[in-house]
Amino acid sequence: MGGFEDDEPPAKRARASSVESANLTDCFSFSKSANPLGSTMARPLPSQGKEVMVGSKGVIKREEFVRIITKALYSLGYEKTGAVLEEESGITLHSPMVNLFRKQVIDGHWDNAVATLNKIGLVDENVVKSAAFLILEQKFFELLRNDNAMGAMKTLRSEITPLGVNRKRVHELSSYIISYSPQQLFLGFSKLGIDSSNSRLKLLEELQKVLPPTVMVPERRLENLVEQALTVQRDACYFHNSIDGLSLYIDHHCGKDQIPSRTLQVEEDGELLLKHTLSGHGNPVMMVAWSPDDRQLLTCGVEEVIRRWDVESGKCIHIYEKPGLGIISCAWFPDGKQILSGLTDQNFCIWDLDGKEVDSWKAQRQSKTFDFAVAKDGKLIISMHRDSAILLLDRETKQETLIEEDSTITSFSLSEDGDFLLVNLTSEEIHLWNVRNGPIRVNRYSGHKRNRFVIRSCFGGSEQAFIASGSEDSQVYIWHRATGDLIETLPGHSGTVNCVSWNPANPHMLASGSDDHTIRIWGVKKPSLKRKDVGSSSSNGIHANGNAHANGFVHQCNGNSSK
Repeated sequence: MGGFEDDEPPAKRARASSVESANLTDCFSFSKSANPLGSTMARPLPSQGKEVMVGSKGVIKREEFVRIITKALYSLGYEKTGAVLEEESGITLHSPMVNLFRKQVIDGHWDNAVATLNKIGLVDENVVKSAAFLILEQKFFELLRNDNAMGAMKTLRSEITPLGVNRKRVHELSSYIISYSPQQLFLGFSKLGIDSSNSRLKLLEELQKVLPPTVMVPERRLENLVEQALTVQRDACYFHNSIDGLSLYIDHHCGKDQIPSRTLQVEEDGELLLKHTLSGHGNPVMMVAWSPDDRQLLTCGVEEVIRRWDVESGKCIHIYEKPGLGIISCAWFPDGKQILSGLTDQNFCIWDLDGKEVDSWKAQRQSKTFDFAVAKDGKLIISMHRDSAILLLDRETKQETLIEEDSTITSFSLSEDGDFLLVNLTSEEIHLWNVRNGPIRVNRYSGHKRNRFVIRSCFGGSEQAFIASGSEDSQVYIWHRATGDLIETLPGHSGTVNCVSWNPANPHMLASGSDDHTIRIWGVKKPSLKRKDVGSSSSNGIHANGNAHANGFVHQCNGNSSK
């Protein structure tokens, strides 16, 4: 619809509200002989474009479809194009009465706006009263802003109060008159969720929420419909683990190749090269944790020390240790600026990145398992209570809640949003608990092997839609979180896989630590990324070559350092 010369820059058009375009149909007139789309474009035949329903399924009402498109055009700042669509389709976004009502609201003609509201033809009297309340509330605040306290009081007593709507809010308005100040006035606008500088535009948005959509099309309705369609496609995608956003051009579908199942490798002159060798751990690696920015790794040996590694260079940045004590667990603080650990004397300890001890405390527990977690908001602390119970402590209310299992708990892992907890059991099951609304057990996962050792699991993938776990059969197991289906097993290690950690920033990357003293990094198979140069910035300079179980990129935690 490019038949108009647009004098205003796009940025300026984008700032214009659809509210200000309410009467554009009256501002632009087109003769029937002129085709605003250009003479080379065919106009619909008289028998075309007039169907009541559109679309292959016959479920979309043509009038509603055109109106929400028109609304979207105005919202995006394409006022002239929106006016053309109204004129050519013969379907107006709003009736003349609604256009008048909108103009009166924008111009601040409050009494006229209330009178017009009653003429629109609304059937529900409660809707009329609620809309009138919003209009008169705006009138009230603008009178106060103009230092007309008497006028505001009159509006409150004779216009707002008789509506019988939202009595609590009426009492609040009364308090503004009694203790009137610029600060109170600002708070009044804030409680409306509006900024006084564009309060009338915001008022129209609030009115759109109250009035029926047939009267005023809701803001961003087309965007909401498209988002709903994309969300349904994403939720229906069984293997959804895409890094790229969903496209409007095609229906969304992820294949199983989106699940990390290949050891990342670099191909050079037909030979596979080790990217890095990480030396230092003398005991089996017990825990691995990615930093929140995915640039560093924490690794913890059994009753040993914590090592912090730079993923790109493979260098050990810092070692954390307690003299005379061993460390048996490690985790990143949610802000990535501190490190948490569990010690062999049953204490918990927090370090800053430079190794300074920030805090420590004695654990109130009767368990040999030292797992603990802090929710992202810092309000919920989770720790072991006894062998078959986990303690949830609300730091604000000091309320304690227990998660109790029938079998011994070996480890647990908290989801990124802090709402769900994975619990590993000696019964060779992993249970998923909702810890925000309950706690309630919502799913279970099985198939991995656990007989003697502590095995750890984790959330991962896009939207944390998958569950991964180590196993005593030297494999990594991956389940679909919602269904509980086992979708992948990854061989490659030569000893028990004690722990797994899914990269929080890259859903295609998974790390696993094993009794074979290695940390294996897993990625997706992407044949198109084969190349010989190892200095590329993509994927940290690491490229997949498609071999399923080659030992191309393995971080070894003991041995000589070499490249």
